Amino acid sequence: MTRSERLPVLFVEDDEDLREAGTQSLTLAGLAPRSFVRAEEALAAVSPAFEGVVVTDIRLPGLDGLGLFRRVAAMDLDLPVILVTGHGDVDMAVGALREGAYDFIAKPYATDRLVESIRRAGEKRRLVLENRRLRALAERDDEDEALLGESEAIVRLRRTLRQIADADVDVLLEGETGAGKDVVAGLLHRWSRRRSRPFVALNCAALPETVIESELFGHEAGAFTGAARKRVGRIEHADRGTLFLDEIESMPLALQAKLLRVLETREVEPLGTNERRALDLRVVAASKADLGDPSARRYFREDLFYRLNVVTIRIPPLRERRDDVPLLFARFAARAAERFRREPPALGGAVLRHLERHDWPGNVRELVHYAERVVLGLEGADGDGPSAIGAAGPEPTLPERLERFEAEAIRDALTRHGGDVRRTVEALGIPRKTFYDKLQRHGIERRRFADPDA
Repeated sequence: MTRSERLPVLFVEDDEDLREAGTQSLTLAGLAPRSFVRAEEALAAVSPAFEGVVVTDIRLPGLDGLGLFRRVAAMDLDLPVILVTGHGDVDMAVGALREGAYDFIAKPYATDRLVESIRRAGEKRRLVLENRRLRALAERDDEDEALLGESEAIVRLRRTLRQIADADVDVLLEGETGAGKDVVAGLLHRWSRRRSRPFVALNCAALPETVIESELFGHEAGAFTGAARKRVGRIEHADRGTLFLDEIESMPLALQAKLLRVLETREVEPLGTNERRALDLRVVAASKADLGDPSARRYFREDLFYRLNVVTIRIPPLRERRDDVPLLFARFAARAAERFRREPPALGGAVLRHLERHDWPGNVRELVHYAERVVLGLEGADGDGPSAIGAAGPEPTLPERLERFEAEAIRDALTRHGGDVRRTVEALGIPRKTFYDKLQRHGIERRRFADPDA
């Protein structure tokens, strides 16, 4: 049931006048009631997948309201049942609350009071079913967490990967930081005939220019000062497998020419030798820049771009697949709970609202960190520090709001820049000392945001 749909209500009342009046009032309140004279009839309309609320009088012919509640609870304890009682039935209703009934309302009751209780119960039911749906999806044997989802963008991406995984073509991946380019590269390898051979990954931005050539092409002993032993380069090591070059836009121009030759000849020439070694490899390159835009590839060889651009796949950012965010959060939270030995958190209304409204500039990586903080109780729905998930509390003061905003801004900047202090400080526009002071004040650990591939 979506929020725009009317909440279904099973309304059980044997008094004809009360039943008709109650049904009319609930309809006018924007609900979708179905009325019943007998509890047995209502019970037949209930299942664990029922999305609404049961409202029943306690005094009924045949199976009474308490019996109906117990039958419903045996089927699904989380299905809300509201009991309508006469004055003499209050003690029984209180006992039913201890057994798990959602609420009781004494006759005569105000319609507003009943409607309010139904709506609160309906929101609880929505959250229960949403958590169940997410848990069921998260527990499926999907190929990888970052590609979980049912949005059109992610379904189309999975379909494209399946289509090209076994084709021996080089692939260029484009996507924002944290969007899952490394995940997609890994899937292209695992879904291909090369799956039993090496998957060799290199982050071109993480290695100094002085060593990246040796890392890629390898060298013979004595090829340069300090080269005491022969070293097989990443390219040769990927023979018969897949070579993944992340952040290829950061590769030095001189190396781009050498890589172009490798791609064209499928041969590698290690440093310190004239011997060329034949290769059977697939190259998957990734860039956070749109290399199809000439202005974005000012320092990237045009011929190398066109050589790599046999197949280009764009990885959608989280803001373009918002419907998948709660599911991803559920998977990441479950994984974090297992690692931290905590109970997996339920998705309260406040958490869901935050997941829906936040733009996630750090994409999947940012969502992983957020899920970990929630599991640890270090953050609630809106970056507001230790709190009960979804719990109501006093209105925060303006200084408290500013503190929370500052902490979240720092976390977002750290996520976007993979924990890099220099780039984070530049983005925030504050001195380095001030940055470290604020990390300490907000209890933020920079290392938790560091890119593991850096």
